[in-house]
Amino acid sequence: MASVIRLLQLTIRYRQFTAVDQLSLEVNRGEVFGLLGPNGAGKTTVFLCLTRQVAISGGAVEILGHDLHRDFDQLKARFGYVPDTENHFEEFTAGQNLSLFARLYDIPERRIDECLEKVELLREKNLPVRAYSKGMKKKLLLARELLHEPEILFLDEPTANLDVHSTERIRRIIQELARTGTTIFLTTHNMGEVEQVCDRVAIINHGRLVDLDSPIAFKSRNTERMVDVVLERDGHHEKLAIDLADDASRRRLAQIMESEIPVTLHTREFNFYQAFLKLTGEEYN
Repeated sequence: MASVIRLLQLTIRYRQFTAVDQLSLEVNRGEVFGLLGPNGAGKTTVFLCLTRQVAISGGAVEILGHDLHRDFDQLKARFGYVPDTENHFEEFTAGQNLSLFARLYDIPERRIDECLEKVELLREKNLPVRAYSKGMKKKLLLARELLHEPEILFLDEPTANLDVHSTERIRRIIQELARTGTTIFLTTHNMGEVEQVCDRVAIINHGRLVDLDSPIAFKSRNTERMVDVVLERDGHHEKLAIDLADDASRRRLAQIMESEIPVTLHTREFNFYQAFLKLTGEEYN
């Protein structure tokens, strides 16, 4: 697959503090790529760099085959960026907010209703944004960035503060966009979201790449092959942990199943937080 975003030993410093430290990765066309890490890991700084809001201290960034710094004027109309904080004109209605941006991009007015409908805000088109909930304002941000049908969409915590229904709607939009060839690069704190929508995920900590793989492969590599069994023997409950990676333990489990009926039998579920703690040494928050 052709890469549309390439970070090459990217380094970003704020005076003596290194926020992003020689980070290299590639994102492919039509891919939903997740960037994970604890608070302060450098996720938002990467996004600010990709939208040229912070300067590069070292390395390089290529987007759609262009050098980000040299060719930014050619690139800025080809991507959209949904930040983690809202920045609407609060006294304007949703329709007026989008109309302003539509004129900037020379986009037909019909796109406003199309985008509002997509994020389920068409009924509230004529309400002032100050009357919107935080979740509605978040969805309006997405509608705004969909106006010009960008080739790449940067989403910083796209479902934060949304209710269950709105969260599911945003995830469906992400998947639909990816199917039509839009590249999605997102940050999130929700591992369920990663498993549902991401093709690959990169974990960073202190600005450095810790791990990069598909959610399925990451889950497979970090899931314990253990079965917890509770047996009732002589009126007491006995708990056993069976290691499925060990031949003798598997035979023991087979013998138990032939001779006894367990009270409970459970495989151990993947625990992202434990895996993240093992990889980074820090809590995921």
